Amino acid sequence: MATTVDTKKLLAEAKAVEPKVIAVRRVIHAHPELGLDLPVTQSLILSELAEMRIPATPGRSISSVVGRIDGALPGPVTLLRADMDALALLEETGLSFASTIPGVMHACGHDAHVAMLLGAAQLLMNHRDVLRGSVILAFQPGEEGAGGARRMIEEGLIDPAPDRSYAQHVITNLPSGLIATRGGPMMASADEFLITITGRGGHASAPHEALDPIPVAAELVVALQVALTRRINAFDPAVLTVGQIDAGTTFNIIPELATVRGTFRALSEETRRAVEELVIRVASGIGAAHGVEVAVSFPMESYPVTINDIAGAERALELARLLVGASDVVAMGTPVMGAEDFSYLLQASPGAMIFLGVAPGDIAQPAPNHSNRMLVDEAALHRGVALHALLALAE
Repeated sequence: MATTVDTKKLLAEAKAVEPKVIAVRRVIHAHPELGLDLPVTQSLILSELAEMRIPATPGRSISSVVGRIDGALPGPVTLLRADMDALALLEETGLSFASTIPGVMHACGHDAHVAMLLGAAQLLMNHRDVLRGSVILAFQPGEEGAGGARRMIEEGLIDPAPDRSYAQHVITNLPSGLIATRGGPMMASADEFLITITGRGGHASAPHEALDPIPVAAELVVALQVALTRRINAFDPAVLTVGQIDAGTTFNIIPELATVRGTFRALSEETRRAVEELVIRVASGIGAAHGVEVAVSFPMESYPVTINDIAGAERALELARLLVGASDVVAMGTPVMGAEDFSYLLQASPGAMIFLGVAPGDIAQPAPNHSNRMLVDEAALHRGVALHALLALAE
């Protein structure tokens, strides 16, 4: 793998900008925003890029930002993506820079993603004289279920398609500074299901005069789990979780309605479609057996399987080994069942999603991503900065 930049010097440069990266991350962490409308975060990114003299364009209908760095030499177009949005959680970390917005928190590390990509932008500007081709800096809102990547594509992000695309995701179940990825399926698809059960309400003392939807909901939870193990190939796995059941208003009234809401994940489109059909079939069958009406819908923005290009993933692993040493780089044996809308970009451009471990070393069991107690070891972030830059600088 050829590059005109010494990897050890590049890592040292990333370490030198680490204070700024951490400061930016903390500002974003303290001011989290949800979904596709992130004006505060967008304004910060535009300001930082302007300070670096990097041309940038805000999104037309969403709070995205697209910057571009043109190198001095001809070469490929590399897209580097960072997602920006937070989660609807009440933060309980006790950090001095904790969220100032009640019920909203950066609990998936997107604040770190933005800060790392801004840091990488500075490194790339420092090396424009040896940069071959161009770099697209894609700052994306709405990863957490709103399909921000698809919206950016609709606004022309990959027209024309870049030659290669990469994203990094910090993760707290990997040791701090560890870099990991794999070719092929990297992350699962994600779909939401909502099952509405309509019975007939009545008095709790006379269930025979009503049509109780609550036992139907309870039976559905168990039946869906059993059906998954009986009907889905164990070597092409899927995961189904019921995360929410709503029914009733008090203890002595049989309600008319109950809803069962959950998600399923798969590692192939074939299994994904099979699980969708399974949910419909099981819900309809159990509803018919109990004489209640059942409606099944899939309301969430669905994400396809994140499939890393095999050559693109191997390139990332090789460059990471040059950067931090082979002992801190892992070729993952299996994918994970979390989902990412970076999958849309990988459908159009070869590349890879890469994990960066940020588990605090002084905590025996770090809180996972999406926990309101999630903590990030900021000492790992300079590695993400350097890797972003190297992915663009290397031939």
